[in-house]
Amino acid sequence: MEFPFDVDALFPERITVLDQHLRPPARRPGTTTPARVDLQQQIMTILDELGKASAKAQHLPAPITSASRMQSNRHVVYILKDTAARPAGKGAIIGFLKVGYKKLFVLDDREAHNEVEPLCILDFYIHESMQRHGHGRELFQYMLQKERVEPHQLAIDRPSPKLLKFLNKHYNLETTVPQVNNFVIFEGFFAHQHPPARKLPPKRAEGDIKPYSSSDREFLKVAVEPPWPLNRAPRRAMPAAHPPPRSSSLGNSPDRGPLRPFVPEQELLRSLRLCPPHPTARLLLASDPGGSPAQRRRTSSLPRSDESRY
Repeated sequence: MEFPFDVDALFPERITVLDQHLRPPARRPGTTTPARVDLQQQIMTILDELGKASAKAQHLPAPITSASRMQSNRHVVYILKDTAARPAGKGAIIGFLKVGYKKLFVLDDREAHNEVEPLCILDFYIHESMQRHGHGRELFQYMLQKERVEPHQLAIDRPSPKLLKFLNKHYNLETTVPQVNNFVIFEGFFAHQHPPARKLPPKRAEGDIKPYSSSDREFLKVAVEPPWPLNRAPRRAMPAAHPPPRSSSLGNSPDRGPLRPFVPEQELLRSLRLCPPHPTARLLLASDPGGSPAQRRRTSSLPRSDESRY
């Protein structure tokens, strides 16, 4: 892949390693560059074009490698340049390999969940005109030595059929462990895990689940309304800010006042004793000769007008 600037001068070595800072590598002694040339902008241009070419080769809807993605993630990209051919004296790029550590939940051979953080292959591309020349193996082997990992310890994000054949051909990686995500791991992945695999707690059995849901528990917290008329609160003198709504239907029960807490039994009986007796009760007490002296005194003290009325 060619660019309108000098790639050979930008990347002195055959394989260049870049992190999220995208700093230009140290230049060779005696190499001069015009002060107006932005080397980091050239690196960003290379990453953007390589990401587009990789997405097109893998039939992806959008590139997964770009300069902005590199700057926002702690990934590492290995760029391989062509030192033999120098078209127009500017050099060319053969391909790249992007890796990074990610926290994953993967299944082992016993289908147990494990939380691990392996090194992942995130993107891998060799230009179509340079494939089947050993460049892919050269770049991949350099990454393994630099990162100090074995091929079976890697997790591959959505590998293409070409990448799976590449791993099978050069590293004998064939048997995969089925997963529920987009990552692929091979047999032996859990054999030499540097950090211990943290297993998730076992799933709670169905018998431990309570028979009612959270909505039912909220319903149980609501106090039960006492029967009418015990739920009527005493009328206050101050007028209500909003009049109580009236029902448009006929035959409804009388208008109920706001709810109040339960009244103790003794207080209820005391309030009933203090209520004035009904006129009919007075008449019955007056006509009862066996009434108590207090009742007789109460009835005898009534005015004559009240007695003649009944």
